Amino acid sequence: MKKYIAYILLFSFSLLLFSCNKEVENRWNIEIKTTEPVKITDISAAFYNDKIPFQNFKKDFGFFLAPQVPDATYEKKRADAIEKRVYKDALNKNNLANLEKQLAALFAHIKYYFPEFKNPQVYVFSSATELYEEPILYVPNEGVLFIDLSAFLGEKSEFYEGIDVYMRKEMTPQNVLPKVAETIAADYVPATPDHNKFLDKIINFGKLMILQDAFLPETMDQFKMHYSKDQQSWAISNEENIWNYFVENDLLFSDDNRLDERFLAKAPFSKFYTEIDPKSSPRVGAFIGWQICRQYLENNPEVTLQKFLHLPATEIFNKSNYKPKN
Repeated sequence: MKKYIAYILLFSFSLLLFSCNKEVENRWNIEIKTTEPVKITDISAAFYNDKIPFQNFKKDFGFFLAPQVPDATYEKKRADAIEKRVYKDALNKNNLANLEKQLAALFAHIKYYFPEFKNPQVYVFSSATELYEEPILYVPNEGVLFIDLSAFLGEKSEFYEGIDVYMRKEMTPQNVLPKVAETIAADYVPATPDHNKFLDKIINFGKLMILQDAFLPETMDQFKMHYSKDQQSWAISNEENIWNYFVENDLLFSDDNRLDERFLAKAPFSKFYTEIDPKSSPRVGAFIGWQICRQYLENNPEVTLQKFLHLPATEIFNKSNYKPKN
């Protein structure tokens, strides 16, 4: 009995050491010493406020208005009951105080890796779902970040009628921060206009995802990919099968742009042209590129994030020794 207890204690201690080592090995678990507060400006709070004359709003937020749109059109939108309901729901679903804290942490992580990064002025608004496909706008040279909260009401929102179901899956409050991180990260991934092989493209997406790992170390992977829980599970369970399909069909070094639509673009599912298509997760090319990049960094811990971002896709792939096993 004593021997059994000793074994259990030894095993538990080994597990503790293993978990601690795994924690140390996670290069993205860093200590942030200073965090700059973020103050969000809610444009729609003023826009839908009947007590604020439109000319006053225009004076304060003229940069937000399209000059070719008549004032009368905006006046009509300000009085629209449905638009006001959408905005109210957006505030109920997205707590601005919490979002300020989350953005402050995100910006601090970005600044850790890119010291030249400056916190942008953050504006939120409601487009009444008109801009749901591109709800985040980041303009680094002007130091501004816009977030359309009406694109994050939850996939079952009554206001999303007419929007494709697959798009609704990522229109949740949990996706706000990952979408902001993804948008900012795109500014740090070097463009490769002359590299149009499928491998180049999936590695480029992989770099984008690695930046999300660095910027959002505590965020679940499914939200970084804008997956549902089932989509994330399918991608993980079928990683080896996806990879084998790419290899066996000679896709890695193909320059066929149709592969973008099949495996990289937003869609209900990926297109293998088999019976599994309807059950598959979308954007599996980006998912595989992410895993290749993760494997590379695990095998080459001495490589800095900045250096990694500038490495060619072939070097990352060759030195990753990527061989997935389900």
